[in-house]
Amino acid sequence: MIITCKNRTEETVRIYFEKASTPEIRKVLPQKAQTVEEALADYRDTLLPNATSFGQTVYADGKYVGDVWCYCIDPKDTPNCMLSYCIFEPEYQAKGVATVAVAQFLETLREKYDVKTVGAFTYASNIPSIRVLERNGFALIEEFTEDGIPSQYFQLTY
Repeated sequence: MIITCKNRTEETVRIYFEKASTPEIRKVLPQKAQTVEEALADYRDTLLPNATSFGQTVYADGKYVGDVWCYCIDPKDTPNCMLSYCIFEPEYQAKGVATVAVAQFLETLREKYDVKTVGAFTYASNIPSIRVLERNGFALIEEFTEDGIPSQYFQLTY
């Protein structure tokens, strides 16, 4: 399988918002944007100079299957940014797509922003997400409960 990360567009933001709005995905991935208009506004902010977020689309064998992004980019803070990702096409989940896409994205992120640390939150029950983070060199830093949900914070340091 050939996995590639590409630039986001307004069209892919719309597709992502629709595909990632399923109850299954929302159960494991809280989403800031509650409407497609909010998602588009957030995307447009990433295009501005000094944007504090950056994202890419994920393709598997030429099919758009998910997104990977970072937010709160600040080289003076630790971590320098926070990572999120979602493979929204069920037939591409648990096949290593997220692991490869995150690795590719992290390379681009380091080149573009020269980050030294990247953080990531996940629910403690989201074993696939934990595996993606661990396979990309993230270490478990903290376990906590938020809104009654056991959660974990991971960090990658270069």
